[in-house]
Amino acid sequence: MDEQSRREFRATLQFAPSLLLKAQGLRAAIFDVDGVLTDGRLYIGEHGETVKAFNSLDGHGLKLLARGGIAPLVITGRDSPAVRRRVADLGIAHAVYGAHDKLVAATALLSALGLDWPQVAAIGDDWPDLPLLVRAGFAAAPSNAHAEVRARVDHVTTVAGGHGAAREFCDLMLVASGRYADLLQGHLTTLDSGTVAEPSP
Repeated sequence: MDEQSRREFRATLQFAPSLLLKAQGLRAAIFDVDGVLTDGRLYIGEHGETVKAFNSLDGHGLKLLARGGIAPLVITGRDSPAVRRRVADLGIAHAVYGAHDKLVAATALLSALGLDWPQVAAIGDDWPDLPLLVRAGFAAAPSNAHAEVRARVDHVTTVAGGHGAAREFCDLMLVASGRYADLLQGHLTTLDSGTVAEPSP
């Protein structure tokens, strides 16, 4: 990375050194869906179908996280075709849908992956996420999360769920891992080389 790119990188993202130290050594990150990957609103049609809006910034962040060596995991209390489609489109290999007890679901998933809580980050917005957030090695919440959640996490994002909160969480972890600058440079090189960019997330 050249000096100009380094200056732009330093000016774009600013995370406290204590946060970056806390977020080092992570191997996976658990994402809630409603209120984190979406704004929490549920659009229910006349036939009972649920429609959700997802943020493309978040989607690309999850893809970058996987490329940076931190596996994105999804644990959600709801199940719907919309969520399953989004998870599949992002290439997320590990997800639990309709989890009535998120701690039970997370414990089983982490055990299957050979991971311990100190190696895992989590982001959630409401009380069902608290058992994961208080055990995770690094915990975050969107700016519009419930007050009890915001009080118990390491980082509250500057933006709300469904509006880039998950991307900020991903960026923070990638900066802490030392992979952010290389991933950014790879995108700059791709654009400069005239090759076709990948489809939007």
